[in-house]
Amino acid sequence: MEVGGVGNGMAFMAVPDLGHGVIPGGAESPGKGSSRGVPKLREILRNSRKDSETPGDSTDGEFEYGDSDCYTQELSELYSYTEAPEFALNRMCLEEEIKTFGKEVRWLQLDQNSQMLCILKLLNGLEVTNRDCRLRVTRAILYLSQGVFGECDTESDVMKLVRQNVFMLLKAGTFSALVDLLSMEIDNSQALSSALRKPAISLADSTELRVLLNIMNMIVETMRQECEDDPKDWTLMREAFRKELGSPVYNNEPFAVLLFTMVTKFCSGHAPHFPMKKVLLLLWKVVLFSAGGFEDLQEAKVCQRQELGLLPMPEDSIRVTRGLRASSPPASAADLIDQQQQRRARRPKRAPPIEYISCSQGLAKQDSLDAFNETDPYKSDDIHDDEDYGDENDSGIDGEVDLLERDEIMPPVSSAMGEKLVFPKGLPWAPKVREKDIENFLEMSRSKFIGYQLGGDTDTIVGLPRPIHESVKILKQHKYVSVSEVQIKDEEELLKMPLSKNEEQVEQTPAEALYQGMLPNLPQYMIALLKILLAAAPTSKAKTDSINILADVLPEEMPITVLQSMKLGVDVNRHKEIIVKAISALLLLLLKHFKLNHIYQFEYISQHLVFANCIPLILKFFNQNIMSYIAAKNSIADLDFPHFVVHDLPDLTAESLEAGDDNQFCWRNLFSCINLLRILNKLTKWKHSRTMMLVVFKSAPILKRALKVKQAVMQLYILKLLKVQTKYLGRQWRKSNMKTMSAIYQKVRHRLNDDWAYGNDIDARPWDFQAEECALRAGVERFNRRRYESGSRALEFSAVDTCAQSVLGRTSDLPEEFNVTYERWLEREVFSDPICWEELLQQ
Repeated sequence: MEVGGVGNGMAFMAVPDLGHGVIPGGAESPGKGSSRGVPKLREILRNSRKDSETPGDSTDGEFEYGDSDCYTQELSELYSYTEAPEFALNRMCLEEEIKTFGKEVRWLQLDQNSQMLCILKLLNGLEVTNRDCRLRVTRAILYLSQGVFGECDTESDVMKLVRQNVFMLLKAGTFSALVDLLSMEIDNSQALSSALRKPAISLADSTELRVLLNIMNMIVETMRQECEDDPKDWTLMREAFRKELGSPVYNNEPFAVLLFTMVTKFCSGHAPHFPMKKVLLLLWKVVLFSAGGFEDLQEAKVCQRQELGLLPMPEDSIRVTRGLRASSPPASAADLIDQQQQRRARRPKRAPPIEYISCSQGLAKQDSLDAFNETDPYKSDDIHDDEDYGDENDSGIDGEVDLLERDEIMPPVSSAMGEKLVFPKGLPWAPKVREKDIENFLEMSRSKFIGYQLGGDTDTIVGLPRPIHESVKILKQHKYVSVSEVQIKDEEELLKMPLSKNEEQVEQTPAEALYQGMLPNLPQYMIALLKILLAAAPTSKAKTDSINILADVLPEEMPITVLQSMKLGVDVNRHKEIIVKAISALLLLLLKHFKLNHIYQFEYISQHLVFANCIPLILKFFNQNIMSYIAAKNSIADLDFPHFVVHDLPDLTAESLEAGDDNQFCWRNLFSCINLLRILNKLTKWKHSRTMMLVVFKSAPILKRALKVKQAVMQLYILKLLKVQTKYLGRQWRKSNMKTMSAIYQKVRHRLNDDWAYGNDIDARPWDFQAEECALRAGVERFNRRRYESGSRALEFSAVDTCAQSVLGRTSDLPEEFNVTYERWLEREVFSDPICWEELLQQ
């Protein structure tokens, strides 16, 4: 196998005309004591780096993968461009309410007490029965949460007032009042029947719901942002609100369950007017805020390992992932053919190899130059001519290129001038070994050398050769016991010893409360989310029976001019991208939180995602021009909040809409792609049956095309997916994709005795796939029944009366049907069958 893009039989050859001289120092090459050659060499290295990494070639410098985008961008994605006229309407509603104070004043002219009195008066207006009056009051509250932009001059002033007003609204109890209104609107049969009668649902059918969800989104997203200079009461208020969202205080269920109910109602066709984008954004942010993001999960995992007495994790996965560098994007087959033809046309005659080259002040070995030249990852095409020409038979014609950043594992190379050119070395991840791997290794060694087995024993190594002792020692040094393994072991002990084993104490974490609320309808929730994801995917074709996810973006009057049509087209595409972003982030958060809370909760939601065809759906999503999707410019910066409400709107033209923004990539689309890849990894990890689904659906070429995106985090999860199915793809695929295999070797964590590059895995038997899923499902059902079915444990282990007199002496109420048909039953079942008592006694 190639490691670092250099074969095992690597030979260093002299290049006589490097840099128009003997060494890259110019015509007068310096001698041993000169240092003029080193700066020149570094200059060539820098120039080669600049040539190979053109601007926009990599997104590592600009894109930082995290829980969400920046605060301003998240708020701007809440509003569709078709909602722009409603900003002025919200402003007018608040100004009318302020006039009731007796004089015309501005919001900023009121002192804090007067502002709070105004908010309390608005909350009283939410209880009126007139829908129009209630809607005007709700719009006024929305204008407050939007930062009273009519009295601001800059965007920073708007964002500052957004935070101040949101904390005032929350202090007055606005969120609880909004939840009550939202529940009432969900059950509003009048709005539902009106929407069902219409042939086409538009923005006007969801006005009340959109205004309510906008306020709640502004509150949750603002409370999620924490600043260092926040007052102490704001910090306490934020923590109290976070606990409230994660607790079952809304109708004995967490608030997220109410939003899940809206999703299922929408997908079932019972509420087609629900604004799904706003619902999904709010659902994602509620889970993110109440349960915690990626860094919170990492800290919770560290604490949980300490409580269980496990060794600390070998590294911080978030820090390692952020420190990764992207690999070179693959070239297409046509590009490689053109490059080879051009190099053959301009190839000079090969000069005979030279061992030593004369210098002005002595002799310098050419080996060091050749070593640097061979290992330089930024070497230009002209210098690579001989190497590329000699690598013609390397099956690179299928689009395979060197995906490995060779300098990350390269040892220091000595230059001709005596200085060491130090390259970063080492693999990013510490290797891991499971207890099962050590057990399998010892069982195989015992069978081979001694001829006996000790099931489950990983300590006895008597009689085994010395190298086996050393191997076991190395494996145990890197043994990693996960929290999931401890949880599975505890669950097995509870099932084996239900009476002697004490009942576990379940901590009411936000994830536990959410799982309890979702459990009765969790399959329906997963199916609904995947239905919406399918409808929002760019590869999906429009169907007449599919759900309409554009109800909250289409205006009442369809566009007339070309410019209006282009603007609506951008808005629709942006709308779909935001939905994909919200669903992918929500599913990933649920999987990660449930896995940390209990492994069987994770397996339950994973199985229902797999049963709902989540794996082929994600592969279908990536079966497109992923570069075009990530570089999509479906946004109009002049119409984004808060820019739109502060600055005058310039004249939009068709050319400006086509040009889009100046970003080289779309943050939300790249974020969605990474989330979907991580979901696919979690569904297939250590599951051979699901890995075979990746093989059956031909995911390898789809994933390989996605490697063109030069982003380190995305490439990491693609290579992980390729690694788990490598042993099933056949020898010819591995032979034709050796450079991808090298990239896997460098980027992905090592399992010391994992034969991922070969097809001899003893656990990969096809006949075990169905049994594996059935056993897992049985374990999950036992877990849910034991922990969440009330009284099941007491009934299962209650005392059984085995005394015949006691049982026969009980009076039982028999149904009337039995009394009527009793004689007929007795004749058919008892008297008509002869009984041979002698044979019965003999048996």
